[in-house]
Amino acid sequence: MWKIINKNKIDGLPKSPGVYCFKNKRGEFLYIGKAASLRERVKSHFQQLNFKDGLFVPEAEKIGFIETDSEIEALILESKLIKKQQPKYNTVWRDDKKYFYVVISKEAFPRVFLLHRPAQQAIGPFTEGQPIKKTLRFLRRAFPYYTMRIHPRVKCAYCNLGLCPGPNPNKKEYKKDIKKLVSILKNGKGGSLIKSLKKEMEIAARKERFEKAAKIRNQIAALENVFAHARILEPAFGAAALPWDYYQTEKKLRKISNLKKPIARIEGYDISNIQGRQATASMVVFTGGKPDKNSYRKFKMKLQGKPNDVAMIKETLTRRFKHSEWGFPEIILVDGGKPQLNAVIKTKNKELGTKNIFVLALAKKKNELFIEGKKKPILLENQSGELSNLILHIRDEAHRFARKYHIKIRRESYFK
Repeated sequence: MWKIINKNKIDGLPKSPGVYCFKNKRGEFLYIGKAASLRERVKSHFQQLNFKDGLFVPEAEKIGFIETDSEIEALILESKLIKKQQPKYNTVWRDDKKYFYVVISKEAFPRVFLLHRPAQQAIGPFTEGQPIKKTLRFLRRAFPYYTMRIHPRVKCAYCNLGLCPGPNPNKKEYKKDIKKLVSILKNGKGGSLIKSLKKEMEIAARKERFEKAAKIRNQIAALENVFAHARILEPAFGAAALPWDYYQTEKKLRKISNLKKPIARIEGYDISNIQGRQATASMVVFTGGKPDKNSYRKFKMKLQGKPNDVAMIKETLTRRFKHSEWGFPEIILVDGGKPQLNAVIKTKNKELGTKNIFVLALAKKKNELFIEGKKKPILLENQSGELSNLILHIRDEAHRFARKYHIKIRRESYFK
């Protein structure tokens, strides 16, 4: 199944879509990925080394690849192979709650939707949201499906676009279409299904069921177009490559933090309130230097009535640390100075599994960065632009998210 080459022969890789893997000298799978162009994607791991690549590329000895006929087939195949092989560095960065799964409900008229957790008979896992979302959008043109539990009695907006079966579909035909959709999502291949549809169309035409034949003809055209032209994967130096070198920035962050392990996840926290009223807190998550908005969390403070940011940040982290299923970060950044820093340190030292989290606090006035274990803060203006921008981005994003929730709660209180 896999074609194996030495890592110094990347130029021999094809430019076609497919799935690739990195293996160590013992033949163990380190990482599995998908690509619109196998050659360019694998090259990018060596040419633009980010913090993830820095973990597995030096350990890799061999590269395996499987060519596919389409990007959709590459997406589906990657999902199956990750599930089967459990590569070390795919599972390091993701848990079940961060993968994507396609769920087909068991209702009379099944719905199709995405979840972040494995459900019974769910299809997946898929490592990224955008490619599987694009795939579902393309396939919906061939096999319109429901996403809502109860459809209105009249046509909805998706009906007018030909993406929804409408308020009164034929139940038997609808379920047949869902089975065809599931078939593609499970094996990624459209060829055999297209052949089957062509036979169905011929039979319908012979029986003079011209409306059904026309519907199948349209499905065939939509599928042929999807598998021939659908672009669902980012190019090697598109969104998959960071616009700045996180690998180098992460090294600088490790240096000021005295951390030896890679920094994959950073969490930022802020408090928003007016004199202690309608107080809220935010938790934002940055993975690989980029916001991971699916992992953001918000908190409504139980402590209300008096402005006490230190007590509130303590409450926030106490509640957050109860959720080990969210995964823990390497670094926590809080808005504030020495008091906030100390509050987080005391809180994390009381909990199991959190003592190794490193804590930073950023004071607004001079952008002084207080560092766990160091007496004096450092000025961000004296650090590299990339490191400074990353820390400010996390702080500002935490502030924005906390304030957004605070404003929502204030508005709701006006109508009580």
